[in-house]
Amino acid sequence: MSKYEHDILSTVNLRGTVSVTELAQILDVSDQTIRRIVKPLVELGKVRKVHGALVSTQNVMDPPFLARMNENRSKKVAIANRVAQLITDGGSVMIDTGSTSAFVAQALANRKNLTVITNSAYIASKLAMIEGNRVFMAGTQLRNHDGAAFDRAAFEVIASASVEISIISASSVHPKRGFLAFDQCEVDIAQAMMEVSARTVMAVDCTKFKETGTKASLRMPPLRPQDIVVCDSRPAERFDDLLNAQEFISADT
Repeated sequence: MSKYEHDILSTVNLRGTVSVTELAQILDVSDQTIRRIVKPLVELGKVRKVHGALVSTQNVMDPPFLARMNENRSKKVAIANRVAQLITDGGSVMIDTGSTSAFVAQALANRKNLTVITNSAYIASKLAMIEGNRVFMAGTQLRNHDGAAFDRAAFEVIASASVEISIISASSVHPKRGFLAFDQCEVDIAQAMMEVSARTVMAVDCTKFKETGTKASLRMPPLRPQDIVVCDSRPAERFDDLLNAQEFISADT
């Protein structure tokens, strides 16, 4: 696969759909060049062509994970692109298994020579095939609904590492109780990642900020002053006390 084909496929899979004109602007080539490059991709079924645009045919693991990837997709893409700006070529990063984190992995496709540690088979597969990257899969036994590992091996790999940034996500956010998760294993893996990271980035979209109606009940580790929250927009003022304890970045600015 050529560099242009790789860049086009990554962009389409990240955004879900993108116009030919926008792709031409991103790659600094003509519309006709884009149409020529994508022809074999369309024939192979890697993308689908509609009037003036390309649509992703990506099969994102099993149905539950696919549903989460498609939920609030545009918000997650915006967050992912902003988080990717915090990662430099040659950087070291640890990434959890959230759906927003999966979009971050796609956004990191244009970075070079990354060292990546993740407990997500999806994220590992996305970044391992990029030349120059060193990707370590944390864990051996994978959950059947999202391909994530939380076994002893996962924690051993994480504990043996030291990275610049860890990227984690939350199931919901409460103004008083903070960032919440559904399962204790998710809380534990977040804690393990934070302990070996100089900084942690919490990537979470604005729909997760709510006071009622959430089934997530387990508190995630509190963020430190040097950590960062990246959201698609600024949540309501009642969350200010929680968010002002560390740096906040809005992806819409």
